[in-house]
Amino acid sequence: MNNESVREYCLKKNGVRESFPFDETTLVFKLMGKMFVLLNLDEDPSMNLKCSPEEAMILREKYEAVLPGYHMNKKHWNTVLLNGSIPGSLLKKWIDDSYDLVMKKLPRSSKEQL
Repeated sequence: MNNESVREYCLKKNGVRESFPFDETTLVFKLMGKMFVLLNLDEDPSMNLKCSPEEAMILREKYEAVLPGYHMNKKHWNTVLLNGSIPGSLLKKWIDDSYDLVMKKLPRSSKEQL
């Protein structure tokens, strides 16, 4: 996956909005105001994904392209380098998992709005 395919995939999800709240090189995708993907648009593309603490550690051990979340709570976030070493299907699953983790934490009223 590249930056554009990540963007298109995230925007297909229900209730997702994109913005540049930090700088012009970090595109953030939010579900009901809660971040689930931060996409680095710099020369070396990467994305930060929310993850359960247990899964975060497993993925870091298994994949060289998965690192502790850059500028994030390293217990709950991973940075994934978009260098072609991880199949797109797996990246999509991780995006789905991040979205689902945020969805589960939303109040009932927010879920009903979706």
